Amino acid sequence: MSKNAGGKLEVSGSTRTQFERQIKRLQRDVLRMGALVENSFWLARQALFERDLEAPSQITAQEKHIDHLYRKIEQDCVTLIALQSPVAQDLRLLSALMQLVRDLERIGDYAEDLGEIALQLFPYPTPSYMNQIRLMCDRCRAMLALSLAALSDLDVDSGLAVKVRDDAVDLDYKTLYQLLAQQRDIQGVVEPIVLLVLVIRYLERMADHATNIGKRVAYIVTGKR
Repeated sequence: MSKNAGGKLEVSGSTRTQFERQIKRLQRDVLRMGALVENSFWLARQALFERDLEAPSQITAQEKHIDHLYRKIEQDCVTLIALQSPVAQDLRLLSALMQLVRDLERIGDYAEDLGEIALQLFPYPTPSYMNQIRLMCDRCRAMLALSLAALSDLDVDSGLAVKVRDDAVDLDYKTLYQLLAQQRDIQGVVEPIVLLVLVIRYLERMADHATNIGKRVAYIVTGKR
C-alpha cells in the first residue's frame, strides 16, 4: 500500500490480488453452505413424504456444518471489511453475502424442523393433502435451487425470477391452510392437522428466504434494491 501525489493511500497490485483471492474463497464457502442447505431440504422432503426415519438425524448432523460455515463466513466478511477497506462494489458484495448466509441458515433451520415434524407424523396414517403439500415442497426446493444457481453465476434475471415463483407458493399456502383449518367431523386426534399447518408455514418461510437470496444476488450485480 502506498501514497499517491495527493497523499491518499492506494492499494498495491499484490494487495488487490490477495483481496480478490479472499473474496473468491469466501464465495466458494457460501456456495458450499448453499449446497449443504439444499441437501438438508432434500432430506426433509424424504423424511416427510418417503417416511425416511434416518433423514432427520442426517439433517441434524449436517446442521452443525451449516452453522459452522455460517459463523465462519460472517466473521470473514467482517474481517475483510475492517482490514481491507473495500471499495463500493466490493463492500456491496460483502454486505450482501452477510445477509444472504442468514437466509441460508434459516432455511437449514426450517429443514431441521421439518425433519422433526416427520418423526412426529410417522405413527399416524398418511394424512390428507400430502400430495398437495409435496407439490408445494417441490416448488420451494426449485426456488432454492434457482436462487443458488443465480448466486453461482451472479445472474440478475435468475435472481429476480425467484420472486415470480414465490407467488405460486403463497397461493399453495393459502389454499392448503383453508383446507386444513376448515376440516369438519375430525375423528381421532388433531395433532396431524396441527403439524401439517406447521409444515406449510415452514415451507412458505423457506420460499421467502429463497426469494431474499435472489434479490440479494440482483443487488450484488446492479446495486439496486
